[in-house]
Amino acid sequence: MPQIPLRIKELTVGQLSARSGAAVSALRFYEAKGLISSRRTAGNQRRYGRDALRRVSFIRAAQRVGIPLAAVREALASLPEERTPDREDWARLSERWRADLDERIQHLVELRDRLSDCIGCGCLSLDRCALSNPYDQLGAGGSGARRLRVDGGGPGRPRTAAAPAADVPRTPSAAGAGRPAMAGPEAVPCAPGCDPEEC
Repeated sequence: MPQIPLRIKELTVGQLSARSGAAVSALRFYEAKGLISSRRTAGNQRRYGRDALRRVSFIRAAQRVGIPLAAVREALASLPEERTPDREDWARLSERWRADLDERIQHLVELRDRLSDCIGCGCLSLDRCALSNPYDQLGAGGSGARRLRVDGGGPGRPRTAAAPAADVPRTPSAAGAGRPAMAGPEAVPCAPGCDPEEC
């Protein structure tokens, strides 16, 4: 890891990239988003204050645990005069994000545990799909993997899972006895070429 002598107070974009581990393109992106700042030399070259290293490390650490850049920008902007976060700042901000991180962890655990079972995606290719999502009835609730989808909350916040397949009402007609009730024009065919009204 390249060390930067203490006498150097300003860093080139290359030095900041090499020491922080962030690509030059990422640094330019952070700057465009207002997360870090630089000054321009007479030759129009970027120069960053040495404290930019801490800001970039803070940004990358937050990203690594799934904190959106918008939340990072908001956190940095909340500091007095937008100074570089110190240990107390990081402890306070990370505590604010703890509940969100706990929900993310729970969502990841559920994702891990359900990937080998029917996820309500409509493929109907697993043996379990015929029992968990017969005729792709979950498709009437919207697109995507319904058993992994989440709703409500905000960006990055886990939300409630789709209702179990067993809760979908079934039609009492003789032709469709025991089959899930279709949703009219929003009905989803159970297989390519299938007419939902005749299924």
